[in-house]
Amino acid sequence: MFKGILITKDDAAYQAQVQQIDDTVLPAGDVTVHVEWSTLNYKDGLAITGKAPVVRRFPMVPGIDFAGTVTTSSNPAWPVGERVILNGWGVGETHCGGLAELARVKGEWLVALPSSFTARQAMAIGTAGYTAMLCVLALERHGIQPQDGEILVTGANGGVGSVAIALLAKLGYRVLASTGRSAEAEHLKALGAAAVIDRQELATPGKPIGKERWAGVIDTVGSHTLANACATTRYRGAVAACGLAGGMDFPATVAPFILRGVTLYGIDSVMAPLAVRKEAWARLGKDLEIARLDAMTREIGLSEAIAVASELLDGKVRGRVVVDVSR
Repeated sequence: MFKGILITKDDAAYQAQVQQIDDTVLPAGDVTVHVEWSTLNYKDGLAITGKAPVVRRFPMVPGIDFAGTVTTSSNPAWPVGERVILNGWGVGETHCGGLAELARVKGEWLVALPSSFTARQAMAIGTAGYTAMLCVLALERHGIQPQDGEILVTGANGGVGSVAIALLAKLGYRVLASTGRSAEAEHLKALGAAAVIDRQELATPGKPIGKERWAGVIDTVGSHTLANACATTRYRGAVAACGLAGGMDFPATVAPFILRGVTLYGIDSVMAPLAVRKEAWARLGKDLEIARLDAMTREIGLSEAIAVASELLDGKVRGRVVVDVSR
């Protein structure tokens, strides 16, 4: 038996509870990990509350991230005692995840815990921070340099947005943060944003193409925000889209793409190959300042995770939330 959050569903109810879970609930896998830290991402909030059909197998342990130590293994790549992290791969959706004391997974899904981070720090980064790094890498590969102009980050108070701001600022970019929480402006500036705009500037229907404003965009919102961000991106600029907090629709035209040569990059962190993951984590170790990571991180125990998941979906959570699964 081990402690964790278990999601169940029957004709009567969809329910998430912290409880003792039998080991037989764990799915097949060649590596078992004693989980020390996990985290809450937007997707975890959807899974725990049931507000979107994220979970596709029941019962399910949620949690798309975890960090811990290998306890049993039949995979030669991961000996007992190895420190590991996991992000994505459908864990917490179709395969029991990290919001519990134990996880059993395929060894090919694991990455060694970078020596530059503790397990807690790795989860403060989590899928959100790793996704932010993938977005930054996409803009870099496009050729956007700091002198080319501002970078817009939407959903700036969320996990991806917060880490993206810190990374871009460290790399010398001038960052414009879009948020609906004006009271958080000073916090965002402390993370590295040069200026803050109200999300309503982008959240309502706009023109097919507008005044050129930014050289690049990291968008976590989707819908009208993404459409307007594309419409106001400079000639031959790029937009990295990685989220849908504002909706899955994309009410845009082809105008920015054929008249300004704007490129839209779709960023997938869930199924990214191992080489991409290793590159992202290596760059995080180099380019993410621990002091800024700490400033955006809140720590909770497993017993608090269900309540905080609802707060996250209600837009009441700033930055990153790490979960100590031992309490």
